[in-house]
Amino acid sequence: MNHSALSIRPFIGAKDFEVSRSFYRDLGFEETVLKDNFSVFKFNQLAFYLQDYYIKDWIDNSMIFVEVDDVDRYFNDLLTLDLPGKYEGVRLTPIRTDYWGRECFLHDPSGILWHFGQFNK
Repeated sequence: MNHSALSIRPFIGAKDFEVSRSFYRDLGFEETVLKDNFSVFKFNQLAFYLQDYYIKDWIDNSMIFVEVDDVDRYFNDLLTLDLPGKYEGVRLTPIRTDYWGRECFLHDPSGILWHFGQFNK
């Protein structure tokens, strides 16, 4: 198959849709409301769909990896947002080093695990 893909946009759910919408706006994403229970969140070329839909097993097993250019700077920026202080259930885990690179982790208010990582050069 020969084609040019332009983006990939996962669909994620929310335990409390309004809380999650606020969380992602605070994280720096721009929201476009598509329906009263469905939005797309964008930052530069990154995007995902947030829906007012929650199944615990699905959410507990949802992970999204975002490659960043400087994981130290990104982690420090996350610290200044104080998302765990603003949103119940949000957890920020410090940077870990692995054989492939380094990453930090952020659980959203529903429990979705975001990885923000930087690959070794």
